[in-house]
Amino acid sequence: MDPELEAFIPFLPETDLTDPVTARKNYAALAASRPPPDFADLEIEDRTVPADPPVPVRIYRPHRAQGAIVWLRGGGLVMGDLDTEHPWAARVADSSGAVVISVDYRAAPEHRFPAALDDAYAVLVWAAAHAAELGVDPDRIAVGGHSAGAGLAAAVALRARDQRGPAIRCQLLNEAGLDDRQETWSQRHFTETPWLDRDKVTQSWRHYLGSRPATAYAAPARAADLSGLPPAYIATAEFDPNRDEDITYAMRLLQAGVPVELHQYPGTFHGSQAILSAAVSQRQNADLTAALRRALAE
Repeated sequence: MDPELEAFIPFLPETDLTDPVTARKNYAALAASRPPPDFADLEIEDRTVPADPPVPVRIYRPHRAQGAIVWLRGGGLVMGDLDTEHPWAARVADSSGAVVISVDYRAAPEHRFPAALDDAYAVLVWAAAHAAELGVDPDRIAVGGHSAGAGLAAAVALRARDQRGPAIRCQLLNEAGLDDRQETWSQRHFTETPWLDRDKVTQSWRHYLGSRPATAYAAPARAADLSGLPPAYIATAEFDPNRDEDITYAMRLLQAGVPVELHQYPGTFHGSQAILSAAVSQRQNADLTAALRRALAE
C-alpha cells in the first residue's frame, strides 16, 4: 500500500450496501463534510434533460471549451447524486477544459437495470443534439465516470455503437465495474480491501440486477464483440476487486482494434484518488484529465 494512502485507511467510513437508504445518507454526509471546491472560472448550471422520466444534470462550463463529457458518478449504482459528485465533476471540468455534464441517473434497487443506462444514454443523445447550445463541437463528446459510473459509460458506448447513436470521441473508464460474474483473481481474493471489497461488489450487482440475468448492457464484460467502440482510457487500482476485469477489458478492446490507454497505479485502492494530498492521487487525477483534454483536442 502506498504509505500516503495507508495513513488514511483507519479513517475511512464503513459502507454497508445491504441498507441502501442509510448508505446514501452516510455517503452524502461524508461528501458534505469536505471543504467545497473553489472553481471560480467555471459556469455551473443545473438543468433537466427531457426524457421519460426527465433526467437532472449539472453542467460545468469552462471558458473556451472544445468538447464535452457525459460524466457518470460512482456509488455502486446505489449511492450518490449531483451534490456528492460535485467536487469530482468540477475538478474534471477545470483540469481538462471540457464541458462536464454530470448525470443524476436513477439509483438501484428502487430503479434497477436498465433505468440508469436509459438515463445516461438519454443525456448523451441530448448533449449531441444541443452541442451548439453547450458551446462545443458535436463531434467532440466523450463519456466517462468512476467505478459503477465507468461501467455505465462502457455500456453507453456499446449501446451507441449498436443503435447507431451519437458518435463518442472517447470513453474514460476509471476503476470500472464491468463484470457481474466476479470470477477474476482480484474479485475472488480482495475480500478485505479498503472502501470496496468483494462483498460490496456482490451487493451492488444484486441491487442493480435483481433477479434478471445480466446482459452486455448491464455488465459490458459480457459483450461478445468489442469492435467499433470509441478509444478508451482505462485506469485501475492495485488493491481493487475491479482491477482484473478492467485490464481484461482493455486487452479485449485492443484485440478488437480499439485504441486503449491503460494505467495501473501501484499501491492504490478503489477510490483512493479522492485523497488529494497523496502524490499518486495527483498523478491519477492529472492523467485522467490530460487524456480527456487530448482526446477532445485531436
